[in-house]
Amino acid sequence: MAMKTLRQIGSLAFVAGLFTVVFAGVPWHVVATDDPVVPWWLRIAVFCLLGGILVVLVTVALEQRKIKTSKEAPLAAEPERTVSLLNSTEIPGQEITEVLGLVQGHTVFAIWLGKDLSALIRLILGGELTEYTEMMGRARAAATNRMTTQAAEMGADAIINVRYMTTSVVGSAAELLAYGTAVKLSK
Repeated sequence: MAMKTLRQIGSLAFVAGLFTVVFAGVPWHVVATDDPVVPWWLRIAVFCLLGGILVVLVTVALEQRKIKTSKEAPLAAEPERTVSLLNSTEIPGQEITEVLGLVQGHTVFAIWLGKDLSALIRLILGGELTEYTEMMGRARAAATNRMTTQAAEMGADAIINVRYMTTSVVGSAAELLAYGTAVKLSK
């Protein structure tokens, strides 16, 4: 938890430094090209930018080292559903009495620039891009919940032939679509 907090502080410093350099430092340099002295606020912004990258780099490297030496935690269980989800076309021991139609849930998720920086560092060092894993996990849960809500409103007992599809929208934003066929089962 402390590493995650430290990484977020580093990410904030990076973003604040980046925006100050780009939106204040560059215009200042264009206006004051005759004066070679760099003002204090621009120096601080550059140190925040570089220091933020360094903090993120160190915390990600330490986390990667910790993950390699410890066992991975088991995934959290999904919440209990009233509508069953299957990726097959048949339900063993049950008979489909009525096909209600296509149900779907969809969402678009993105992570902020600071987490994008952490993921970029992980690309260099190797390992799981946990920022994107968490993002896609939240997106999958949201899309699945929307799909099951739609099926429950139709009176479905199950959703068969469940599929997930993901596409990149822009930058680090991803769309996730969950879809399947809502059905009623024999009692």
